[in-house]
Amino acid sequence: MIMKKTSTAKSGQTEIAEMRSEYNFDYRQARPNRFAGRIDKNRLVVVLDPDIAEVFTTPESVNTVLRALINTMPKVRKPRMNHKSPTQTAAQERA
Repeated sequence: MIMKKTSTAKSGQTEIAEMRSEYNFDYRQARPNRFAGRIDKNRLVVVLDPDIAEVFTTPESVNTVLRALINTMPKVRKPRMNHKSPTQTAAQERA
């Protein structure tokens, strides 16, 4: 097998010249994301469909309706953890 050396300088310039015009982004005009610091890490961000967003225009309105819906739902009982020792469990299985 014969391997050829490639010049990285030439290939890099070729790639830039061949990029589509919409990918030529001038990073000097970029601004920081003004919303990045506003999102609390304990919150979940959800994108609403346009028809839903017309009705629920604020986070408070969405949360109010979701809390009301949660209150109407039946309570789900979590299964209790069995805190028996492994020897007790093995003895019960044999019995």
